[in-house]
Amino acid sequence: MSGGLKGFARREWGPLFTAVRTGLVTRRWGAMPMTLAAVCLTALFQVVQNQDWGYQPVQDIGSVRAEDPLWSALLRTPLSLFVPALDLPVWGALAQVLLVFGIAEICIGRWRTLAVAYLATLSGTLYARVGIALGPDSPFGLPATDAQVVDTGPSAAVVGLAVYVCWRYGARWTGGLVVVAMVIEVVVKPNLAGKEHLAAITAVLVLIAVQAWRERRQGGGAPRPGTRSWKPPITS
Repeated sequence: MSGGLKGFARREWGPLFTAVRTGLVTRRWGAMPMTLAAVCLTALFQVVQNQDWGYQPVQDIGSVRAEDPLWSALLRTPLSLFVPALDLPVWGALAQVLLVFGIAEICIGRWRTLAVAYLATLSGTLYARVGIALGPDSPFGLPATDAQVVDTGPSAAVVGLAVYVCWRYGARWTGGLVVVAMVIEVVVKPNLAGKEHLAAITAVLVLIAVQAWRERRQGGGAPRPGTRSWKPPITS
């Protein structure tokens, strides 16, 4: 039994673990400068928004609501990745950003990490508007009051990145577990944040499907993690 578990762990997490370990050993903290900057920015926003003088400026530059004009929401969305929710412990958000953004930056590179994170966050932001238009009677809809609720902050990006990295490195069961956990979240507590997480996952799954299709068309593309000829990528 223990041999079977070890074999499963090696297949599921071996390539991912090797890539992360190689990046940290060879470059140490220099392997994820963007992640460290994101953690510092998230902490800074948390400190500032809890000051009497800082709450409104943070809202103006990084908080997105469905009731906001679309152009304003799109301008705020990049910074909204780093504005933690006021009603949740900030240490949870900081840990999520450090762990998931850090692994992603090491494994897929900083620019792809930012692109996937932005896609996930933007998908949640746009879904909120569609959901409110559909109304609470639709299974994919939202009540009108959710138009005044601030978007999820870093969590949609974290969920999207987790699913993408798991796919890219062959950790299919782990990625599936993330998806199932988000579905259960919506079933237990069907609020705006949970449904935005599902919207983020849906967008990332579409991206994965497109990339997999392109790789098949190109005759398999580069060797995939877990194969004999695959080597951890060197990312900048």
